[in-house]
Parts: sequence; structure tokens; C-alpha cells
Amino acid sequence: MENIFRETRFVITLPQYLGGAGPIGGATALGVVLGMRVAVRRATGSDSLEGLTVGVQGLGAVGSELVPQLARLGAKLIVCDPDGERVAAVQREQDVTVVPSEEIYRTSMDVFAPCALGGILNSTTIPELSCKVVAGCANNQLRTEQDGTDLEKRGIIYAPDYIINAGGTVYDTDRLFGGSHVHERAMAKVHRITETTSRVFEIAAREGIPSFRAADRLAETRIAEVAKAKALRTRGDFR
Repeated sequence: MENIFRETRFVITLPQYLGGAGPIGGATALGVVLGMRVAVRRATGSDSLEGLTVGVQGLGAVGSELVPQLARLGAKLIVCDPDGERVAAVQREQDVTVVPSEEIYRTSMDVFAPCALGGILNSTTIPELSCKVVAGCANNQLRTEQDGTDLEKRGIIYAPDYIINAGGTVYDTDRLFGGSHVHERAMAKVHRITETTSRVFEIAAREGIPSFRAADRLAETRIAEVAKAKALRTRGDFR
């Protein structure tokens, strides 16, 4: 990325000495927590995570950051990861219950937070889930669109992955709009994930569609609005 930066300023994931944000796992985890709380409020009437059991699948760059943030909010934590060293590192810092990776889907919890591979919400795993909410940072969690519909049918609130896992990207791209990275300004943008997630569920409720479709609807609307604005600018219609 540093070599690419020599040719264009439109590069993210840069080290701090080049004006970048540096590690972004914490910002990604924060966005997941914010979106999770919106989903929990929809499921329970309160956005508090105090006393709720959250299962974190995967303890990589984001999952390992998510665990302490959830702990500070009073959540009870269940974790899994096939890498024993990652598990041990988390155990040294936090009070967690460890389960085998293959057992995480069948473990009773309030919130399931997938933070590893994509496609893990599918016809095999969804019937095994024992949770009220799914909200995690893994990309492409739904194997198929039908799986999103099946979650809805089971009454499980799904916080769409690309809505709530955008915190790191939002944080990291802040400098593209301000010349250099400013932590406070970037974090303020990350906090907007609360509003965006709320809008997704509002659309879902208003139109009677699953949350994953509502997320697509919101994204498509924004893309169309930007395209329209660019067209107006090209024609010189802005005064």
C-alpha cells in the first residue's frame, strides 16, 4: 500500500507515519457493537448488553478487539477459534467461556457474533442457532439470500454485515476527505453506524422485508442519489 501511495493519494490502510489511521480493528469492532446494540433493542426493547450472553466466533484482528469492548458493556462472553494461541491470548485478558468451534452454533446465547469466515449462516447452521440476534464483523455471512429469509422466519434479528462492519473502513477513509487522519472526526463518523442500522430496521418494518433486503434497499437508494448529484454537477445545474 505504501508503494501504491507513491502514485495516488486514494489509498487506505496506510501506517500512521504516512497520515493513515494505523490499525483499524478497534474501529471495526466498535461499529459492530453499535449495530449490535440497535439489533438487541429491536429484539428486547433495550440496547443494553449488560448480562446478555454474546458468542464471538473468531478471534482475529476484529474479534479479539470485539471481546474487550463487549466485556466493558457487561456482556457474558463465549468464544471460539481454531487457533489455540488466539484463544489463550484472550483468556489471559478476559473472563470468557471457550467452546469448540463446531459447537458454537448449538450453544445457547443471546447474540451470535460471526467474526470469521463468510457463508456461515446457511441451511445447516441456521436451524442449530439458539440466539435472538446475529451481529458480527465477518463479510458475506449469508450463504444465500434464502438464508436471510430463513433467519427472519425463525424470528432471529439479523444486523446486516456490511452495515455494521463498516467502522474500520469509515475510520480509515476519513483522511481522504480531510487531508489527514483525525481520530476524533473519524470516530464521530463511525458512530453514525447506530443511525444507519436503525434506518435499515425501519425500512424492514415499513416495507415488510427481511433486514438484509432493507440494507440493500438503503444502499441502492444512496448510490442512486450520488449518481444523480454527479449528473447534475456534470451538467452544471448546481448554482
